[in-house]
Amino acid sequence: MEWAYNGVSWVLLRWHDLWTNVFGTENGFLQTDWAWVLAIVGVVITLRVILFPLFVKQIQSQRAMQKLAPEIKALQERYKGDRETLQKEMMELYRKEKANPLMGCLPILIQMPVFLALFHTLRRPDPAQEKFHTLYGWTEVDWQSYVHAKLFGAPFWSAFSTSADQLDAVGASSMTVKIVAGVLGAAMILTTFLTTRQMILKTGWNEDSNQRMIQKVMLYGIPVIMIFSATAFPIGVVIYWTVNNLFSLGQQQYVLHKYPPPTQSASAKPPKPGSKAHDKMLEEQAEAEQRRKELAPKPGKRPKQPQTPKKPANGTVVEGTVVNDSEESKAGKGGPGSGKNLSRSERIARAKKVSGAQQASKKKKG
Repeated sequence: MEWAYNGVSWVLLRWHDLWTNVFGTENGFLQTDWAWVLAIVGVVITLRVILFPLFVKQIQSQRAMQKLAPEIKALQERYKGDRETLQKEMMELYRKEKANPLMGCLPILIQMPVFLALFHTLRRPDPAQEKFHTLYGWTEVDWQSYVHAKLFGAPFWSAFSTSADQLDAVGASSMTVKIVAGVLGAAMILTTFLTTRQMILKTGWNEDSNQRMIQKVMLYGIPVIMIFSATAFPIGVVIYWTVNNLFSLGQQQYVLHKYPPPTQSASAKPPKPGSKAHDKMLEEQAEAEQRRKELAPKPGKRPKQPQTPKKPANGTVVEGTVVNDSEESKAGKGGPGSGKNLSRSERIARAKKVSGAQQASKKKKG
């Protein structure tokens, strides 16, 4: 992780140098060092600019996967007992349709090292630390500036659980730190919930019960876990997470508007998951799928084709009676209304009458 520590520190310090020229190096308005606040915001902006193309590809991949869902389900049904063939067919389908199921995880995988590096970098400076002040490109001036920097009177390196003895070293109040950390922690949890909710509502709840359970865990479980983890996060890290969530909300709104999910007509709008109507819909789908399996031909057998009466050479089938084209032409020779200007259906009806008249004359002769 040394490369991540150095990279994040370099970006953070360059943004801090930029804003120091504007706000100076001391805590200013509202007992806040705005140069460090905006330096952390700058890290978020830098990361978002780098990840934006990947985020767009993530959304496009999700749309492609949604369109391929029926075909994937058909392949799973066809190769139920042959996982190797199923994997080959699915990879071929992904290649043909240019869909990548791993693309949905790529932005998260890239953000994790950045978050861990920033967490380590911003937690490290504190008054009790006497060594390693100049690691990762930091100078002694940068170190002392960050140690004494505050947000509304709360040091950036402090957390909700920081002891009062540590805070006394920089003249900070324990109550002030708890209030600032508590408000920022609540904002972090709320923005995390809204970001996940926005994505789920735009893409829709998954009909599969297991996948829907995962969505609910992401929507409600992660914010609950963050209630406990937020107490250990330094205020600088909480600022980064909250600002990153706000950028995510705006970015998702733009991308989802540009690449909307497949829409359904109002009449075909599915019922809300968990409702009686939704349970009934799932039961009907299961029954329809069972009927389809029962009517489908067994593996290796071809479906039976409906038998049709064979048409003899130079003849027409009319209710089991064969009418030869020669008879049809004889019946139509001479007189007005011959078969030259009649349609095929009219000629068949006329041939039927001639055939009936012939059979009647044969019976009289007999």
